[in-house]
Amino acid sequence: MEPIEQIAIQPITLTEPAVQAVRELIDQSNLQDYGLRVFVSGGGCSGLQYGMSLDNNTRREDTVTEFGGIKVLVDEVSIQYLNGATVDFVDDPTGKGFKINNPNVVSCGCGQSSDDSEGSGCSGCG
Repeated sequence: MEPIEQIAIQPITLTEPAVQAVRELIDQSNLQDYGLRVFVSGGGCSGLQYGMSLDNNTRREDTVTEFGGIKVLVDEVSIQYLNGATVDFVDDPTGKGFKINNPNVVSCGCGQSSDDSEGSGCSGCG
């Protein structure tokens, strides 16, 4: 019997445009040994609020991944909501900035987003 092929899933992924944008920010600010910290706050029918900052303080509880030499730091609470998410950088006619594609967010019946990683659903909508 052949072994089952295991597919490694990154807890969070940076696209190449996001890597380049973070690298430019770090270089412009002359911040050596800094990485990108990604975190969440809020939840429920208000939707998740994402935050990002340049950070050089890696904590023992952080999940750390690296893309193109850029470290990505996610705290132990945020990783529950961001596991499998992708951070991209878009630059189009409507504007430019970071965008997070999060497979853990579902749409409520009330038309708002809700994190459903804990089965919380959309209670409180209406």
